[in-house]
Amino acid sequence: MTSSPLILGPLLRYVDEVSASLWFETRDAATVSVSIATGGTGASTFRAQTFRAQTFAVHDHHYALVEVDGLEPGSVTAYTVEIAGTQVWPPANSDFPASVIATLRTHRPLHLAFGSCRTSVPHDRLGNRTHGVDALRAYALRLAATGQAAVNAARPDLVLFLGDQVYADMTSEAMQVFIRGRREISEPPGEELADFEEYAHLYELAWTDPANRWLLSTVPTAMIFDDHDIRDDWNASLSWKRQMETTSWWHGRIVAGLASYWVYQHLGNLSPVERASDEIWQRVCAHNTAEIDQKYQIDEIDQSELDLSEVLDAFAARCDQHPSTYRWSYCRDFTDTRLIVLDSRTTRVLDPSRRALLDESETAWLSEHLQGGFRHVLIGTSLPFLLPTGLQRLESWNEAISEGAWGRPAAALGERMRQAVDLEHWGAFQRSFHEVAALATELADGRRGDAPDTIMFLSGDVHYSYVEEVERGSGSRIVQAVCSPIRNPLPVLLRSFSAVLSYGASRRLSGLLARSARVPEPPFRWKGVTGPWFDNCLASLRIVPDGVRLTWQTGVVDGQNHEHPRVRTVAEITLGPRPPAAAG
Repeated sequence: MTSSPLILGPLLRYVDEVSASLWFETRDAATVSVSIATGGTGASTFRAQTFRAQTFAVHDHHYALVEVDGLEPGSVTAYTVEIAGTQVWPPANSDFPASVIATLRTHRPLHLAFGSCRTSVPHDRLGNRTHGVDALRAYALRLAATGQAAVNAARPDLVLFLGDQVYADMTSEAMQVFIRGRREISEPPGEELADFEEYAHLYELAWTDPANRWLLSTVPTAMIFDDHDIRDDWNASLSWKRQMETTSWWHGRIVAGLASYWVYQHLGNLSPVERASDEIWQRVCAHNTAEIDQKYQIDEIDQSELDLSEVLDAFAARCDQHPSTYRWSYCRDFTDTRLIVLDSRTTRVLDPSRRALLDESETAWLSEHLQGGFRHVLIGTSLPFLLPTGLQRLESWNEAISEGAWGRPAAALGERMRQAVDLEHWGAFQRSFHEVAALATELADGRRGDAPDTIMFLSGDVHYSYVEEVERGSGSRIVQAVCSPIRNPLPVLLRSFSAVLSYGASRRLSGLLARSARVPEPPFRWKGVTGPWFDNCLASLRIVPDGVRLTWQTGVVDGQNHEHPRVRTVAEITLGPRPPAAAG
């Protein structure tokens, strides 16, 4: 798609007070150089620095992650990128502001954006008609148009992508053209992805739009997968998994999906310390034993490129079969706010006798990190922990009958229903739901250290946005905030179907069904605060003096100006530090 030595990136990934990680995909084996200038304009204060990394290869694709360190807290530093002595970023004649590294500032309240579910189709009239305006791109264009000073003020500390950044099972026409060019699309897996090469092209389609590419180069990002990164209903049940494993193509899909996820998404989630202990990254570091002495301005490292193809494939296969051997979840602290991002896909226990969304190791890890002493605790999980009550109880009933509560015929029907309408969220894994609810309640009641003002689950997946809150008279607020989709709206008929399942009389009906299948009562009650709405949206979360401010924004096209949508606020709410006092 490009003649440039740079295929993808720079993606600004992990950033803290003094360092930043920049990710790249290059056309060939190369050394990637990132140059920054700090200090004043005088000879005694101005300081230019260059940081370099050698690429590593995976299935004939080339990647580099450059670590920039020694930065000042709260600084904003422009950077340029060179490959083989040629500047590749920023692009010549770019219409966007300079890409910068904005380090975190001690005591600055957190500002993050979040959302999930983003398809990669053209941003023209047809693409906007079928998939709506890309809320991420509209956000990027507005940020870029404000000017550099305003960009610095408005830029979030992090964009958190909560799954389905790419759709391996629901491919666009452009992706299908690529697939047809290399294999017979009438053979399994058909229009779905088959291998790493196709995943690489899918990410290229997702991350090369100029506006989004600029945004990803100047705003730090964190990511976690969901089902469509691999396939719809990924690990929904044991029967689903067994069905997939009978196919001729599933092994190749899951290996390619997890291997590409490690390269394109997970690697940049890690801090330098965490990367140093990562088993795959250790191989990269061991290979690149030559140290670069900055004072000699070495342009190239004279060593062969490491090929990780076989190692990464074996690693991905092991992670699928033995998920407890690797952790995809991670935790980050921002001044008075802790962010915990959970893997809710690979660590599932599908054995009906001990079915769980998180295995024992993952639950213990979550318990270890759910500690007091923070003003706010955020839990990023692609699947909403709290669905609207009617749908949550329906899922708990479906889990019970699918596992035999009403006998074998009902179990078969329940399994078909589970896969047909995606009844596989936390409510469909009652063991884990009750365990995590107990942990959150302990934290909210101050039994895990000083209770935070807010415990908030951040999620996506369901293709509509809303806020629900646990009914509590005191202690921390326990809140569920959902932003979905960024760009993949539900058809109108499915919107009505979702609303019927979630609200109104369905609450009572699903409650009766759950009790008839002897599903335990929920550990607490919760209710809707605002929503639902079905727009393509990107949400922002700001820690403000009076609590947490949540805002959902969508892109709107005026007239026929599809290339330059404007941003419109769909909803905004501020949640104070304590719930309202109980009446009476």
